[in-house]
Amino acid sequence: MNLAGIDLLAKAPYAEGDVFLGGRWLQAADGRTYPVYDPATGDLIRDVSAAGEEDARAAIEAAESAAAGWRATPPRRRSEILHDTFELMREHTDALARLIVLENGKAYRDAAAEVGYAAEFFRWFAEEAVRIDSSFGDAPAGGYRHVVRRHPVGVTAFVTPWNFPAAMATRKIAPALAAGCPVLLKPAPETPLTALAVAALLTEAGLPEGLLNVLPTDRAAEVGSAWLGDERVRKFSFTGSTATGRLLLEQAAANVVNVTMELGGNAPFVVCADADIDAAVRGAMDAKMRGGGEVCIAANRFYVHADVAAEFTEKFGAAMVAVRAGSGLAEGVTLGPMINQPAVDKIRDLVADALARGARIAAQGEVPDGPGHFHPATVLVDVPDDARILHEEVFGPVAPLTTFTDEDEMLARANATVHGLASYVYSRDVGRALRLAERLEAGMVGVNRGLLSDPAAPFGGVKQSGLGREGGREGIEAFLETQYIALDWPL
Repeated sequence: MNLAGIDLLAKAPYAEGDVFLGGRWLQAADGRTYPVYDPATGDLIRDVSAAGEEDARAAIEAAESAAAGWRATPPRRRSEILHDTFELMREHTDALARLIVLENGKAYRDAAAEVGYAAEFFRWFAEEAVRIDSSFGDAPAGGYRHVVRRHPVGVTAFVTPWNFPAAMATRKIAPALAAGCPVLLKPAPETPLTALAVAALLTEAGLPEGLLNVLPTDRAAEVGSAWLGDERVRKFSFTGSTATGRLLLEQAAANVVNVTMELGGNAPFVVCADADIDAAVRGAMDAKMRGGGEVCIAANRFYVHADVAAEFTEKFGAAMVAVRAGSGLAEGVTLGPMINQPAVDKIRDLVADALARGARIAAQGEVPDGPGHFHPATVLVDVPDDARILHEEVFGPVAPLTTFTDEDEMLARANATVHGLASYVYSRDVGRALRLAERLEAGMVGVNRGLLSDPAAPFGGVKQSGLGREGGREGIEAFLETQYIALDWPL
């Protein structure tokens, strides 16, 4: 199948419909559709089928019917399908990146980087599929043996966000399939087309029918409730806001569903007095501006030592002013639009609150005239501790800077949040950096590095930033159940 030839930018992989269920492309059972818009222009991309409760239940049936055969499929075969999908994603990087730009808005360079990152989950978990271990040993008391086996958890259901429409899907799909589990996926309503393209590639790679079911919809509660209310769904993974995560955890509790949650963040970015300022600025641009700041691990609060605050502010401000905003496919653009107008309104509200409390704009870029949901790259200084922007996830290209002189006081401020997803520390003294990293309450810390995510490393947070880990060896563990067999075998 030629991805470019099926015109992913305009229509579903197959003309029959956009609900991918049991290996077929279908319309929603009740015929409902909803619109998907281009954030750069506000124009309608096209109407997409809106799956409902009937489709959600049919997807469970399809997954359950396929579960036994996939569980019995040799790990090597599962691995080959995942690796072939990795190769197909790399082959179609440009088409997939353009699709992400169209429905998500991010700059093409960020979209292409996302495709590469998303594809790596298929390669990593293709390798992990053949390394699911079991164990056999003597009981310490003698007289029998211990056999410990690992089995797939069963039917899995996923809800993914719009900010990484490819990577957030593959980060869940790849380990589930590698472990032997069938998948139900509800992509974000703003960005369903990328998930459908991933489904098309998995199909081309030879994934059997029913093992991946993708239900785009603007009726999230209807679909999610149907999945969490069915005892056949044994694993649920969600990436999104902490508020929505709390509600889903309540629903999951009714059937004691195995849950992984990757929720909101409020990442501090610490610049010590001995930091390499040029390196810190480069890292700050990576940590703040990748994906336009619409990233859960984006640097949200900057704590800069007073001795280097002026230099860092000047250089960081210059880098932010140099950011070029516009349509993600335009030449030289590094900042695309925000996902929608409510997102822009929230950013503006947080900035206005900070300014009303005494903060100042130290640097600000430009945005294009005309349509589209744009917000300029902005650096705020003199931000007081009671400003909302230091306590709420800004999810946009705004960097609030504060200063510190005492490490203990700075750490208390940095840890004064219910979130604990990511943190960043810059210091030439590795010992100091590691000491600070260990005291920061976060599941991930970048030391002299602004890019954290790696399919080979565990991704996840502490406190109200989530439960469990994705990626790394831990990523496949989340989809396996441990069974212990006591074997009568006298010594």
